[in-house]
Amino acid sequence: MTPASGPRSASGAADIIKATGLDAIRHMDYVVIFARDLPAMRRFYETVMRFPLYHEKFPRWIEYRVGATLLALTQKGVMFDDPDPPQGVAALQLAFRVTSEEVNTCFAQLKIAGVVIVAEPTDQPWGHRTLFFRDPDGNIIEIYADL
Repeated sequence: MTPASGPRSASGAADIIKATGLDAIRHMDYVVIFARDLPAMRRFYETVMRFPLYHEKFPRWIEYRVGATLLALTQKGVMFDDPDPPQGVAALQLAFRVTSEEVNTCFAQLKIAGVVIVAEPTDQPWGHRTLFFRDPDGNIIEIYADL
């Protein structure tokens, strides 16, 4: 018996729990970034990344629709009050897929916007063309394409 399979019973209860529990997760619905500098993060995601505002529930909770996923910006204290990670340290990495040609276009647009590039467009041995930069809070942003 493995932890994932659980005990087997005559009623099949373990199979029902497995089929409807954590194994049923198939999509990521939203990501929340706890911003150190919410105004700077909002400007970045709206003007540099060009994500259209989806919904502003209140001034400290802003949502953008990115494909099928919501990207939300908030500040600590709205739901959780953990300490900030040290300044300049990435708390997360976000990856956005485009076509191979669009990686280069994104690179050019980011340079025009004055964004500091961490790694210019590069064909990686794992089959991606990647471009890395940081948002105002220091999080790693990746624009990539399948090769």
